[in-house]
Order: sequence, then C-alpha cells, then structure tokens
Amino acid sequence: MRVALIASPFISIPPTHYGGTELFIAHLAEGLERMGIEVVVYCNGESTVNAEKRSYYPHAEWPLSTESSGMLKELDHLSWSIEDAAGMCDLIHINSASAITYSRYVSTPFICTLHHPQESSLTRMYERYPEIAYATISEHQASAHPSLAVTTIHHGIDLTKYRMEARKEDYLCFLGRIAPIKGVHTAIDVAKRTGIPLKIAGEIQPIFQDYFDKMVKPHIDGRFIEYVGEADLEMKNQLLGGSRGLLFPIQWSEPFGLVMLESMACGTPVFAFPGGSVPEIVSVGRSGAISSTSEEMADAVRNSTFKPEIVRAWVEERFSVELMVQRYIELYKRVLTEDIDSDARFGFVKEVAA
Repeated sequence: MRVALIASPFISIPPTHYGGTELFIAHLAEGLERMGIEVVVYCNGESTVNAEKRSYYPHAEWPLSTESSGMLKELDHLSWSIEDAAGMCDLIHINSASAITYSRYVSTPFICTLHHPQESSLTRMYERYPEIAYATISEHQASAHPSLAVTTIHHGIDLTKYRMEARKEDYLCFLGRIAPIKGVHTAIDVAKRTGIPLKIAGEIQPIFQDYFDKMVKPHIDGRFIEYVGEADLEMKNQLLGGSRGLLFPIQWSEPFGLVMLESMACGTPVFAFPGGSVPEIVSVGRSGAISSTSEEMADAVRNSTFKPEIVRAWVEERFSVELMVQRYIELYKRVLTEDIDSDARFGFVKEVAA
C-alpha cells in the first residue's frame, strides 16, 4: 500500500511551533512508515518529517501575507499534489475541504479527515462527494455531520517525544492560539482566582492582535502572568511538564484539541470547559477536570490532586499514535477493498501495491 498524505503548503511537517493539523500529519506519516506502509507527504520544502516528501513550494509561509494569496497558493499546491499522487499512490488522504473537488479528475480513491467544527456550507459540499471516505476526529464532530457516512478516529501522539515530569512547579499554563475562542482571558481570570501564576505560550496571529492588546497584554507583568512566546517541542515539554495544570477554557466546540494530549503525555492534568470533544479526551478525576465556569475551574485547580503517572497512562491507553495508525490502516484497507469491488462490478482491473 502506498498512501499520499496531502498537507497545506503553509506550515512545515512537523510544525516548528503552531500547527495542530500538521502535527497530526507528521505523527500519522511516521507511524504508517513504522508499520511498513509507504507514505508520500506533500508539503513545503522546509518539512523534516521522516517519510518521503514531495514539494511544489520550497518555503513555509505563516502567517499568510493576504487571505487571497493564501487561497490561490493552496489551490495551486493541491492541484499539483493530487495530479502527482494519482500517478504513484493507491490512496490519497486529504486534510482540507478545498481538496475534495479535485477527486473528480482522478480515479484514485480519496480519504478526507475533517479538522474543523461543523459549517453548513462545508457539509453541503461534502454531501456532493459521497464517494469520498470521511474521517472525523471526535464523536462530537461526527454527531455534527449526520448526513455523512463517517469513521471517527481520535488523534494520537508519539509518546516518545514527550517527557513525563513527576515533580511539578507552582504555576499553571495556557498553550494555544491567542484568540478569543481559546479563552486566554478566562485562563488569566482563573489564575487570579487561584492565586497561582500563569505562563502563556502561543501564536499571536495578526487578526487577533487587537484581542491580545486589549484582553491579554494589560495583565502581563512578567511575574504572575507571563507571556513566553510560541513554543516548540522542547519548550512544550518544559512548560507542560513542570506545570500544575493546563488551562483549556475554550469558548467554542473544539473539534479535538491536541494540546490536551500533549499535556497529559507530560503527566500534567487538563482543566477544561466542556465544549466539543473535551469530554471524550479528558477523564474526569483521572487526567483532569471539566468545569462550566471560571469559579468552578478555579475550585478544581485548588482542590484536585492528580498523579502524573496515572495522567500519562490515560494517553498511553487511549491516544497513542500506534492506536491511531492502526485505525487509519483499517480504514485504508476498507476503502481499497470497496474500490476494487466497485471496479470489478464494472469490468475494470486495478492493481494495488502490496
């Protein structure tokens, strides 16, 4: 089996800082390779994922200079990638809605992982392409797409890249995009209610600069509330590993939330609001707590005790990259079998690489 994994051209695989979808693609690609599945990753030329890579654009570009230039660049990258993959791969695994329309030009079967919350316009487009196999990343996301035949496969992470830290320091952390839907302002409120210092890490995208300037920056004093910039993998290990807890006070229906896995892999509990996938990811009392208000979250932080080894064990049992990869291999095989059966009914013969 030879699988094409198509990423966007904007962020490297794996990402150096921001990029949940890109981290998923990196973990999946390397996990498939370890299982003996040939993988071709279509990405930008700065990517370092340990798999065969093919690039149309040599450099990463994030944040985008303009929305229109980004859209055209992605369409250009997708059209080239899909045309190239159709000639050498048995399956094309896409990760964006804009890629599905190219499926009409090639006979290679498509799988599309949905990485976004439900949007009616996107759902209507997916419905126009029922021959594509759709994968959702949480049961909550699947429930928002009842008109689609979907397979839910939770994300998994490569646990060898995350260190469990048994000794915690007296601070909380927030790690994610600095955006209203991520609830950075609420994390600050929770920290102040608990009296425990907060370290904030994440990307400030130009569109949310005003939010940062008005809702976050005035609280930063370098002591109780710190902003430490964007976090690479090593900083994530240090920041999450040393923290008493990750604050995840989301203000939207989270499709998945990889940072929750990263935190728990470091033995650090997650204190979250219940939006979207959160109840599927956080095991209340074992790997974290789910609250409905800032007051409840502050109480949970003050009054809960978690054992780091038990927190990490939850991820090892439910969200390992090995488990995720096995689920995708099962989906790939099912799609290929159905594709061969369909061809046979119409008198076509298709060879599939072993």
